[in-house]
Parts: sequence; structure tokens; C-alpha cells
Amino acid sequence: MSPGPQVLRQETYGEHGASVVDRLRTWMVGRSIRRAAAGRGSLVVLDLGCGYRAGYLRALGARLRRGVGVDFRVEEETKRVPGLEFVEDSIEAALPRLAADQFDLVLFISVLEHVADPEEALRHCHRVLREGGRLIVNVPTWWAKPVLEFSAFRLGTSPPVEMEDHKLYYDKRTLWPMLVKAGFRPSRIRMSYQKLGMTLFSTSGK
Repeated sequence: MSPGPQVLRQETYGEHGASVVDRLRTWMVGRSIRRAAAGRGSLVVLDLGCGYRAGYLRALGARLRRGVGVDFRVEEETKRVPGLEFVEDSIEAALPRLAADQFDLVLFISVLEHVADPEEALRHCHRVLREGGRLIVNVPTWWAKPVLEFSAFRLGTSPPVEMEDHKLYYDKRTLWPMLVKAGFRPSRIRMSYQKLGMTLFSTSGK
């Protein structure tokens, strides 16, 4: 039996609007990001899969000195926000082109599950971070899979294209070795399950 067609996602998250569920999820994750960045100011931040309106970069506000977002498309209004710049391309194409040792914080929020080679992407995240920098990853777990698919395919409360593009679901035993192989120090990796175990939130220091 020949394999089915590969889904090649070309949409930016939020490009066609966001549901109430999506907005709530974004607010909750944004709160976790702000806590993880507490005590840090004048940050140079990379947001991989930043979304159409780059909500996480904009939410960092005064803590942000420079923000770089990567996604297929970004709205024109967001492009005009001072201190923000964007690479409109896929993560797989854009990330290897970024210079090393330049970011204080890299955000990989609800995006790693869409990447075909997550280990390679995490190695580049380590490369572009400055010494002492931090990577924040948020990914869905296997517990979330049936809930997300029911929401997308039956209720229509999440974009079906997002679910069709998922390459992997995660748990601590899956993500931790990927981060270590990418070069992050085990003593600086912190992980926690959130949202009733349906997401895994991690911070990793270089």
C-alpha cells in the first residue's frame, strides 16, 4: 500500500482568525512564558512559528529589546511594530540561516509537533542561543491527541489543518533526550505537564 499524501502546511496560525478556545490557550501559555522570563529585561527573542500577529513577542512588551519572528506570513500592522522583525518562511528553511549566539530567549510554542525533524530544529535552537540563554518549548502530549482531534474534526473549534499537520505528540521521556542531544545541559532542563496533562511545558538553559 502506498503512503497517503503528505500534508504540507502553508498557513500561519491565526491568519484566518482564532476561536475562543485558541485565544484562551494563547493567554494561558503567554502567562507561562512571562513567568519563565521573569527577572529578565532587554531581551533579544526568537519566536519560531510566531503566528500571524506575533502575540507572544508583543506580549513581552517592555522586556523586549529586539524580537524576531519566523512564520509563513505576518500581518502588515504587526510588521510595523517597533523592535520587531520577521522572516516569512518555513522554520526548516529559516532556522539554519540565523546567526549563532544572538538570542537570549527562543520560543517554540505549539510548533515543534509540526516540524518533520525536531532534533535538528532543537540543535539549531541551541546554536542560536547565547550562553546562558533559554529555550521555551510547549508541545501537546499523547493525552491531548483525541481531545484535539475531536475539537478539530467533530466540533470545528480548532483548525483541522493544524491537526492534520501534527508529526508527533510528546511526553517527558520523548522530549528530554531530544533536548540533551541538542546540547542543553540536563541540570538546566525543567519540565512540567499542564492543562490536565495535555501539554508539556519545558525550559532549557544553554
